[in-house]
Amino acid sequence: MRFLQSLDTLATHANGWAVSAGASMAPVFHYLYGSERRDILVVLLVMIALDWLTGVYAAEKDLTYSSDYGLNRVPRSLFLIALPAVANLLDRVVGTPGFLFFGVTFGLIYHTWTSLTANAYCAGWPLPKSVVKLVSSEIQAKAERAARKGKG
Repeated sequence: MRFLQSLDTLATHANGWAVSAGASMAPVFHYLYGSERRDILVVLLVMIALDWLTGVYAAEKDLTYSSDYGLNRVPRSLFLIALPAVANLLDRVVGTPGFLFFGVTFGLIYHTWTSLTANAYCAGWPLPKSVVKLVSSEIQAKAERAARKGKG
């Protein structure tokens, strides 16, 4: 009986709309990104989210954060999410099963990892010295950008 009572909270209009949206978007995502690629796309999305998080903390620490900073990240993130879809479609056209998709996606993951790691360093979060050394050029670029922004 208790199980049936808990179903009342599941059968809502909002949940119905969410299920409908998910069911109608699933074929679109399958078409754009291909099958069996959810895991790597989840990795990319988590990396983008971590880049946002660390970027906000780094910008707040060096006093360069503004509402423009956050708004400018939205088109950049949409671009990063769209590139694997374009690569997947090109794979289909050229006939290379996943070559471009995986190359572009792993490249974006590496680029985003470098950015979020440098942001974490700039935010003052502890990182191993070996990791800091790996992303030192990105750290320097972010520091120079923050210095230019602070002067303007």
